[in-house]
Amino acid sequence: MAKPEDMPPMTYRFLGRSGLRVSSISLGGWLTYGGHIDREGTYACMKAAYDCGVNFFDCAESYSEGDSEIVMGEAIKKYGWKRNDLVISTKIYWGECFGDNPANNKGLSRKHIIEGVDASLKRLGLEYVDLIYAHRPDRQTPMEETVRAFNHIINSGKAFYWGTSEWNADEIAQAWRYADKLGMIGPLMEQPAYNMLTREKVESEFAHLYPETGLGLTVFSPLKSGILSGKYKDGIPDDSRYAQTSLEFIKGYWNRTNKDTWNAIIEQVNRLQPIADKLGLKMTTLALAWVLKNPNVSSAITGASSAEQVYENCRAVAAVDKLTPEVMAEVDEILNNKPPEMTLRY
Repeated sequence: MAKPEDMPPMTYRFLGRSGLRVSSISLGGWLTYGGHIDREGTYACMKAAYDCGVNFFDCAESYSEGDSEIVMGEAIKKYGWKRNDLVISTKIYWGECFGDNPANNKGLSRKHIIEGVDASLKRLGLEYVDLIYAHRPDRQTPMEETVRAFNHIINSGKAFYWGTSEWNADEIAQAWRYADKLGMIGPLMEQPAYNMLTREKVESEFAHLYPETGLGLTVFSPLKSGILSGKYKDGIPDDSRYAQTSLEFIKGYWNRTNKDTWNAIIEQVNRLQPIADKLGLKMTTLALAWVLKNPNVSSAITGASSAEQVYENCRAVAAVDKLTPEVMAEVDEILNNKPPEMTLRY
């Protein structure tokens, strides 16, 4: 599918307090590329994103047990994209599937960080990644060891910036304390879940980190795994993510969520539809634009299984300005989940 002629130009934001600019909408490989989407489908999605101006592509060592990195690296080579035009990230923590003995193939020890990064670069077919994330906190490894290891990766030229994913504010602050004490580089960015239904960490817990450390956010699940797309308003389509009960995280979700809770969530999302209609937007566009309205968000990492979905996601950049303070207040009234000590100003 060719890029529609009416696609808006991509916007770019600085990643935290750095001089690096990333596309407001980015493309991630969780669950799809190297997994549920075949190679040609992956190539098509990445090409559609690139054609829309997306420069940031996100991956992890654990996605599809490394196959996601392989196929994304193949796409870069296939299309001959210039490396300096791309921002590529990967994440280190869950590497136990690559060894016979899991003892040192998981976590944030110096050994696993260095060996994990080397293995990721080999799968990607790249000399370096732009961003390297600690995919989860490792509370059994001393923070100083982790900070030193990521600085070693940067000093070795294998990554330019390091950050965290799903860390809490105290852990990020502790990493910065060690970095400052040692004269080293602290974590520039965090990758948390953030969407209309998941707000507390980004809007409240992290509030002091933005001015103190210049923390940037590359958020995942901006559509709450598709719930905010509006596709579930009349039930669960057979081809939707929440119908794929063979996926472990879907099984876990249904184990934690009863029918009444699910129906309450969908009812809340359905109440947002009139706002989208009034603005002339699809629910997907409204939800993504709402995430991008937060000035602390550097990029919203989206997933897509087709070029058409990529194009739809990228349209959100043109809708941000439609979300006036009055519209944001209307959304907050419907959601009724605004953190009590929210310091963000629209």
